[in-house]
Amino acid sequence: MSIVKINVLTVPEEQRETLEKRFAARAGTVDSSDGFEWFELLRPLEGTDTYLVYTRWRAEEDFQNWMSGRGQAAHRDGAAGGGERPKPAATDSTLWTFEVVQQAAPKQD
Repeated sequence: MSIVKINVLTVPEEQRETLEKRFAARAGTVDSSDGFEWFELLRPLEGTDTYLVYTRWRAEEDFQNWMSGRGQAAHRDGAAGGGERPKPAATDSTLWTFEVVQQAAPKQD
């Protein structure tokens, strides 16, 4: 089955809008990657300054290929117009990896 990568980002309140705008500006950059299955940016509602970046991949190899290609380029070339790379909005980042062992979807009528 698939693998899930969750990037756990610590984002100070004053940087939340910046983080969300940066993700919005890059929308669609991962969608056509081989093995990519799903993306979600999860905003905390209360009690934490942690955002979760959820991606789902067919296999670990697909994620690694994206990271060494488009993913790396997206982070390296983060500045609009090729200028100086902006300061990260997150103050900390941890990558979690999970294997999907069960899944469910809404029943179709």
